[in-house]
Amino acid sequence: MSRAPRLPPRWFIRLAWSTHRALYRLTRGRIGLWPPKKGRWGALRLTTTGRRSGQPRSVILAYFEDGPNLVLMAMNGWGEGEPAWWLNLQTHPEATAEIRGGSRRVRGRRAVPAERSLLWERWRAFDADLDAYAARRSTETAVVILEPQ
Repeated sequence: MSRAPRLPPRWFIRLAWSTHRALYRLTRGRIGLWPPKKGRWGALRLTTTGRRSGQPRSVILAYFEDGPNLVLMAMNGWGEGEPAWWLNLQTHPEATAEIRGGSRRVRGRRAVPAERSLLWERWRAFDADLDAYAARRSTETAVVILEPQ
């Protein structure tokens, strides 16, 4: 039986997220986003509408492209619970995705089971330990599709 991959402590994960966002802000977006390349996911900035506040909420996430769609995982740093951006997107599906080279209006949705299986396999190409990380969560990790509006 293989050993589960080790995750850094939660405080470190949150610090890395904060540092990434700060770097993006300080450089006015010149650093912090990149396109996916062969064998490597990209980073985008997703702006959703807060489900309770109604205010814009932005987060930087990993993604890959599937035709015109952008594909994400609602993994919350492999911690328990759904990430806030995914809860926001479920309430207000319209959002803005900023990728290297521009931004676009998108509509988010959960991948249906058949799509999820195929897209999960594509994510597995980026990380061979994907299933082991996902097993740390008590709920299934949603694969999220951002479709152009």
